[in-house]
Amino acid sequence: MAKTRVLVEFGMGSSLRREDYTEAALRALKDALWHNSVNMAELFGFPKEAMIVDAEIGVQRPEAVDNVALAAVFPYGQPNITVRQGGLDIDKPQGGGRTVIANAAVVVSFDMEAVG
Repeated sequence: MAKTRVLVEFGMGSSLRREDYTEAALRALKDALWHNSVNMAELFGFPKEAMIVDAEIGVQRPEAVDNVALAAVFPYGQPNITVRQGGLDIDKPQGGGRTVIANAAVVVSFDMEAVG
């Protein structure tokens, strides 16, 4: 069997006031996931649990993100979540904190037989 990519989606999320990196990451992940309305598993004749979902999240403080909270977003499939340095922190005027921006890339794959 070969892991075959069938879908890529991107998302962006933010935490405007609380500087909450997990919330910004959750919003980015949901933004990417909710873009996809195609039933990929059924299209290829697989159960939904067979979906391999690789999610990469970029934030300025990866250590501040709760990966367990991110994993809870996936209704099915096999999520693999990586949080790394990325995104943006935008300082507010007059020292009023910062806005946190997260970016997400979600790749859906299946183990498929090579056709040839």
